[in-house]
Amino acid sequence: MATSRLRFTGTLGLAIAFALLGLCPQALAQQVSYALLQPAAVEPLTMVKPSQPLTSPDAPGDHRFWDRENTMLFAATAAFATADFVATRDNLRSGGRELNPMTRMFAGSTPALAMNFAGETAGTIGLSYFFHRMGHHKLERVTSMVSISGSAAAVTFDLRHR
Repeated sequence: MATSRLRFTGTLGLAIAFALLGLCPQALAQQVSYALLQPAAVEPLTMVKPSQPLTSPDAPGDHRFWDRENTMLFAATAAFATADFVATRDNLRSGGRELNPMTRMFAGSTPALAMNFAGETAGTIGLSYFFHRMGHHKLERVTSMVSISGSAAAVTFDLRHR
């Protein structure tokens, strides 16, 4: 019984395949039309002249990286990171514990903790420079503002929970 069913399924599959091939003569075509191979049949494409983006050398968002605003933001970033370091170190000395899991690795050593906060400041300046080079001048400023906000919140928390 199993072999007759298998034979019927195979026969049905072949019948469907032959029916599809018979109804689709394009499936049996083996040659390409020679008219398509003639050079006159292919029209040349018109060349499109690339357009240049409209930028002026003195665009309003274009500025030097170490301008007055960035210098002030970086100084504030360094000042708040220093305040965060001092408040964190004082809390750790008086028996508190570091809540930031990234900084917790450096909490056992004062020089390591200082390098962590210096690295945070350097990372903020580096990320701002990256955004400056990529032309994202608003993100360049926001990076420092976010760092200042985070350090200010940490200092406030540390001073409140002495």
